[in-house]
Order: sequence, then structure tokens, then C-alpha cells
Amino acid sequence: MANILLMGWDLLHGNVLLHGWHLSDVSFYPTELVQYALLESVLGLHMTTAHVAAAMTYTLVLLLAVLLARNGTSGPVALASTLIAGGIMIAPQLSAGVYAVDLAVGHIGTAVPLLLGWLLLSCHGERPDGQSFTEKPRWWVPPLMALVLAWALVADPIVEIAGIAPLALVAGARFARQLRRSGPYSGDAALACAAVAAYVLALAAQATLRALGGYVVSPLPVRIRTPAELPAAAPALWRVLDLFGADFHGMRAGVPLVLAVAHLASVVLVIAALGLCFRRCLRQGVPLVDQVLAVGIVLNIALYLGTMASTEGAHEIAIVLPYAAALAGRMLAPSLLGGSTAIRVKASIRAKGGARIPVSARAAAGALVLCGYLAGLVYELTVPSSPPANSALASWLAAHGFRSGLAGYWQASSVTVDTGDQVTVRAVTGSLSPYLWMADTTWYDPALSKPDFLILQRPPQSELTLLRKRFGPVAHAYQVDGYTVLTWHRDLLLTPLRHHDDGAAGVAGQPARHRADQVVPEVPRRTDHKRVGTELGRDRCEFPCGAAAPGAHVDLEPARVRGLVKLGEQPPLKRVRVP
Repeated sequence: MANILLMGWDLLHGNVLLHGWHLSDVSFYPTELVQYALLESVLGLHMTTAHVAAAMTYTLVLLLAVLLARNGTSGPVALASTLIAGGIMIAPQLSAGVYAVDLAVGHIGTAVPLLLGWLLLSCHGERPDGQSFTEKPRWWVPPLMALVLAWALVADPIVEIAGIAPLALVAGARFARQLRRSGPYSGDAALACAAVAAYVLALAAQATLRALGGYVVSPLPVRIRTPAELPAAAPALWRVLDLFGADFHGMRAGVPLVLAVAHLASVVLVIAALGLCFRRCLRQGVPLVDQVLAVGIVLNIALYLGTMASTEGAHEIAIVLPYAAALAGRMLAPSLLGGSTAIRVKASIRAKGGARIPVSARAAAGALVLCGYLAGLVYELTVPSSPPANSALASWLAAHGFRSGLAGYWQASSVTVDTGDQVTVRAVTGSLSPYLWMADTTWYDPALSKPDFLILQRPPQSELTLLRKRFGPVAHAYQVDGYTVLTWHRDLLLTPLRHHDDGAAGVAGQPARHRADQVVPEVPRRTDHKRVGTELGRDRCEFPCGAAAPGAHVDLEPARVRGLVKLGEQPPLKRVRVP
């Protein structure tokens, strides 16, 4: 989050195109980055701003999912849809669940423009299909859909799977089916063309930004699992449960375990909604939006399990949660109540004796589950929050007059933000080369920055010897909150920083290697190598030792992994396993 805040701060102060910035494989540029900049104009550059932004994003996602679930209905059906969709999203699971859908900047925020697009799509009339009848198509919906999808795609490439592909597949299939049965339907064809147009518009927008000297986005490597590797993706199913607060794996008996088991009700509802949607597609008409949501969920989970992304946290598929909540509300509310304004559906829930379960009994069961979810939310709110990591270090640096320095990835920008940009600390790799991942190249310009201190975590004597050889005798050494702060009476940038030589992690994305001359924790970048599995992650040093940055990859020889751990120790987290 700290780097996103610094990007927004730079945007707010006139660098509209983020010239000189090297971003991750997700730019956030026209979506969350604008949101952060606007909030910073009011709240300032502080970590509190990031938490306000995260809460704002999740609230918007929840409200939009509920609106989409209601589908323009009223009365009991609308109430049931609201409770189903809102209940599924109301209480994210502590730790990994909260990180995935709240604290992780990226895919959950991308759900906002996508849900707006599906709300827009619900205004689009459909050809009479089976037993459903809707009004005449609105001509302005496809062009607006193309603009909304292009806007989201510029910010996040996951839109290709979560937005463009589902719309193109569903609209194209409907058009082909109507072509065989009763003649072509121009509305579906227009929507399929809108999906393709969105992709083209996004490419054009990105090319224009590059031509104008805007930010640089890191390439997105995608490694498909071979059939032999697919069984290794099975543990990632637990991370899917993280989204719904139902990950009970490895928990001890207690309140968190009870809450996780209770949230399995959400998983059951979503599976039932998916099954009902696909079954109705074969027998009778299903609204276009329902089909798009169902296909989007399936494609996201399939991509997650079928690629090496499954070794990362649940934040990679965060869009699945609002999609699933909206689909469950749209599909199940009419069925559970016995009908709707468009389609009369017989209730499918029956007791063992064959008698239909009364609506009142279903309502009571749903109310009980919802009360359990709300109780879980209250319980989570009572858990004490931990102070921001590196806050003590940041306060000490500011109080003692430090102004510019270097550090590892997880200490650098968080200290800068915690001090309100009073102390600027820039990230470097293990070989002290500029770490250009969500960073501005001007940070490493000796004419603009004069760092004179370096932050390390428990450095061994061999690393201190390397530093003395490179920068000369250390002027002062301080121990602060578990960190070692070394100072020199010189500008450290005047000794040229190495630029990703000899296999150090860098812009080109080479595999990270721990070498004898590395003196700060190496922060590997995304490559096509196997990922070090991470279950939890935070903006302040919460990734496990071997995965020091989002999408981290390392060579998997034990000696190299141990080297990374030694230089950047973090406590082990649950289900973190280095192969």
C-alpha cells in the first residue's frame, strides 16, 4: 500500500502520467490510483489514508454487489437478494481473508468498474428466450460497456478474464444459438463486439500513455501448469475458501474455527447458484448478466488453479467474491421464496420425507446464519489491531534528523509514508541496485537524492565488511526496533549502484540469486520460475521470508532460500511451504 500512496502523492502533485515510474504488472492507474490521490488531497500522506481507501473500496464493492443481486426487484425477493449477497460479503475472515478482499490493492478494486458494467448490462433488453421476456434492446449499452471494460482493463489485466472474456463468450454463444433457432439477434452481437472493442481501446490507451512518456508496466508472466502439475494446485482450494471466510484448515478449536465452519454456508449457496444457473441455461432462459457472472467465476478459478498464480494468496481471485455474492442473490432469492416477477420457479428445497420446507423455515435458517456472520464481524472488531510495522523505526529516524536513506523493499516506502515524506527511504535489492518495482527512477538520481544511511535487519559481520569496502568506514551504527541503521558522511548514490548485474533481480525479471556481495534482503521479481508459496501478505513486511515481495520467485535450491531467510527473517505463517 505504501508504494500506491506514493504513486498517488506524485500524481496529486502534477506528475499526471507518472513519468519515470516503473509499476508492477497491474497499473491501478485510472481506477484506485485516482481514488488514492483524491483521498490524499484531503487526508494527507499517511498509512491511515490507505486504510480509509481500502474500507471505501470494499464498501463500494459490497453495495454494488447488492444492487446487482437485487436486479430491479422489490418486496420479499429484493430483501432476500440483499440479505444473501450482503451476508456472503459482510464479514471477511481475519488475516488472509481481510488481506485478500480489503488490504490488497488491485483485483478487489477492479470489481468496482466491472460491477458498474454489469449493472449497466442489466439495463440492456434481451430477445424473448424460453420463458423470459424483456424489453427492446437499448442501443447505447454496448458502446458504454466497451468504454467501461476498456477503462478497467487499462488498470488491471485480470479484466481480460473477469470481464472481456465472459461477455464475449456468453454474448457470442447466445448470438450463435439464436442464429440457428430463430434468426440473429443484434443485441447479443453488439455486446460481443463491445467486448472486443474494449480490448482494442485499452491497447490504444496504453500505447498512447507510453508514447506520451508515461509509466512503465512490468510484463505479466503466465505459466500454465502441465497436467502432471495440476494435482499440486489442490491446496489452493483452501485459499478460495479464504474469500468466503470459510478456511478452517489448520485451525484450533475456538471461536475462529466455529465462524469459519459457519461460513461454509456461503460456499454452499454459491455452488447451488452456479449449478442452478448452468442447469437453467440448458432448459430455459437465463438473464445475460447471470451467465456472465457464472462464466466469470469459473474462468477466474480455472485460471488460478491452472497457472502458477495458485501459489499466491486469495487476493489473486478476489473478484470471485462479489461475483459469487451477486449471482447467489439473483439466482437463489426467487427460488427460495417460490417465485419472482419474471420467472415462476418451484422451490427446490425439500425435506427428507418429500414435504416442501416452508418459506418461514428457510427464512429462519437464513436469519440464524446471518446472525452468526454478524456475531463473527463483532468478534473480529474486538481483536486488537497491531501497530503499523516500522512505525517505531520511522518515528526514531524523524526524531533524530535523518532525511534520506536506503533499505530493503518492505522497509523503504513504509518508512517514507509513516513519516509523511519527511524521511525518504528508497528500496534497493540485495546487491544495492535500484529496485524498480512500483518505484520512481528519479528516486535514485544523485542530483535529486542524497541518501547517507542504510537500514538492515540483523546483518552478519561479513555483510558489514562488504559495506565498509564499498562505502568506507561507517560513521555511526544504531540499533532501532530490531533494525540496524548505518550512517556515512557521504552520499551513497555517488558510489554507483549496481544495475541488476550477475543475475540480481531487476527490471528484466531475472530469477533472484543470493550472492556473496548482497547486503540487504533480496527482493525477487516475477519470473516464470516456481513461486515461493505465500498464504498471508501485508504492506509492512508480512510476506514470509522466502517471498519478500508480491509475486516473488526464487531459485529453489535450499542454500539460496536459506540465504534469503537469513537476510530478511520473518516469522513463519500458516501453510507457507517452500518446495
